[in-house]
Amino acid sequence: MSDQQKTHFGYQTVDVDEKQKRVADVFHSVAARYDVMNDLMSGGVHRLWKFVTIEASAARPGQKILDIAGGTGDLTKAFSKKVGPTGKVYLSDINDSMLKVGRDRLTNLGYTDNVEVVQANAEVLPFPDNHFDVVSISFGLRNVTRKEVAIKEMHRVLKPGGRLLILEFSHPTVPGLGKLYDMYSFTALPLMGKLVVGDGDSYKYLAESIRMHPDQETLKGIMLEQGFAKADYQNMTGGIVALHKGYKA
Repeated sequence: MSDQQKTHFGYQTVDVDEKQKRVADVFHSVAARYDVMNDLMSGGVHRLWKFVTIEASAARPGQKILDIAGGTGDLTKAFSKKVGPTGKVYLSDINDSMLKVGRDRLTNLGYTDNVEVVQANAEVLPFPDNHFDVVSISFGLRNVTRKEVAIKEMHRVLKPGGRLLILEFSHPTVPGLGKLYDMYSFTALPLMGKLVVGDGDSYKYLAESIRMHPDQETLKGIMLEQGFAKADYQNMTGGIVALHKGYKA
């Protein structure tokens, strides 16, 4: 089998089709306790990262927004408030277990009038060209097999003048932080996953997938290569997380 048909699942080299199945299994396993684990893993700081992302979107009433890999609906809920009754937010995820959790949560909270739930693969988005004012993907890009293809699709569905927001774990920029972060990621995360979710292996994959994800400058370069007229990023929490922003001409 050729190299083009291989990819990474954490530190393992696997067939492209196998990665999609394995990632699906990870999120089927953790979906029910996903939000609890996010709070535990980040000490609640993920809420601040998402708040910064929402503010960077400059979303306003009447806009159309696509939340890719939206999972349990944190960003979708916030976007829904921003666009109001004349706007529309699409909660999208490839994983049906995550999508069901997000759909049920948003329904229970009353976010139904301007939210639509769509199961979709980020590499093949089921939307027309030039359709959205904002596209976001939060902590999902590292799980996508062909990141370049997905970013090109995000560019395609954005309107001219629209913006892409990629919130993702990245590479620490503060001296000495990387070593501490590795210790935490490869010891505490799997232990928490085992205790809270009953699945330590999924959180071992999480730590490995972060290390395999492109660094800040590399991801910025990919965005420019896939058609964005401008791209930049801001590091948060010492570069543990980065928010990349792309603009379509």
